[in-house]
Amino acid sequence: MHKIKKDDLVKVIAGKDKDKQGKVLHVDSKTGKILVEGCNMVTKHAKPSAGNPQGGIISKEAPIDISNVMLVVDGKATRVGFEVKDGKKVRVAKATGKVID
Repeated sequence: MHKIKKDDLVKVIAGKDKDKQGKVLHVDSKTGKILVEGCNMVTKHAKPSAGNPQGGIISKEAPIDISNVMLVVDGKATRVGFEVKDGKKVRVAKATGKVID
């Protein structure tokens, strides 16, 4: 079980996009990296293909290390802990003590 999951709202706390917020698009647990919507944008030179017949320069998100983001709960960035409630392991916001999922 991870502290950050897909579709969570996170805040970037380090790097060129510091203080930006976005939704998590993808979590790669093997490498410990995530894709955040609108953060860490890079330009890629794309050859014309069936999906992109025009080709050209496209900008897309590049992965960020999971340690460089914090979960946002009720508009506030917080650390994440775990508790067992009713036999289920749940994520808990450290700032408020509120159960996240």
